[in-house]
Amino acid sequence: MLNHICTTCGVQYSKTQDAPSECVICNEERQYINPSGQSWTTLEEMQKSRLYKNEILMEETGLYSITTKPEFAIGQTAYLVQSKNFNMLWDCITYLDESTKEEIHKLGGIHAIALSHPHYYSTQVEWAEAFNVPIYIHEDDKEWVNRPSKQIIFWSGESLELTDEITIYRLGGHFKGGAVLHCNDGKGILLSGDIIQVVSDRKWVSFMYSYPNLIPLPANKVKEMAEKVKELKFNRLYNAFHRVVVEDANQAVQKSAERYIKALEGTLFHT
Repeated sequence: MLNHICTTCGVQYSKTQDAPSECVICNEERQYINPSGQSWTTLEEMQKSRLYKNEILMEETGLYSITTKPEFAIGQTAYLVQSKNFNMLWDCITYLDESTKEEIHKLGGIHAIALSHPHYYSTQVEWAEAFNVPIYIHEDDKEWVNRPSKQIIFWSGESLELTDEITIYRLGGHFKGGAVLHCNDGKGILLSGDIIQVVSDRKWVSFMYSYPNLIPLPANKVKEMAEKVKELKFNRLYNAFHRVVVEDANQAVQKSAERYIKALEGTLFHT
């Protein structure tokens, strides 16, 4: 019995004798089945290959990025947020080994894990069991959990305050339970996964229902998402792909939402 991992999205499934016939995360319009066909691996196979390692970098005081090299599956970045006696892992990556655990323990360990949306569930249960911590997932995305665990806590409502400094907000959009993490301990940071996506021009962001298949969100949903973060104080925004809006990040979200809505309504340009 093995916990199979989809090689396209990197999400791990509950133990089965044979690999699942399809990945339910990939087999819908927000993701995709690899053109070469569905394929699977396991964390043990990844570790034995000695191909992968995790790179942990300090982005700024109290914030570390964790990225697998070479890139695996979607290739997202997880973040370790350090606050007063509480370390938060925001989003997750598939690869985990003893070296990674040792490095994170040197940084004070992990006290909780929270996820922005299902594409980054990856091996979240492996991480939670390794550090003996809870996983926070919005209940609106409960159906996408393919490896249930007693470590998982499904939260409800529009926000969840974990400490005086760290609060998770449900924005929806990309997924119904899509969430962002706000750190208000003076850093003024928003960690957005790709619920809010930093684009190539780092002074702007965007919003999508499906990024690989280029399916936009409705104008009213984008307006709602921007309104939900408007009153939050954050100067920088980090997405799941190591892209950063380094200043005036909330303003960037607001002006980007306005541009997006004008484009959908046909008033931004004529072509």
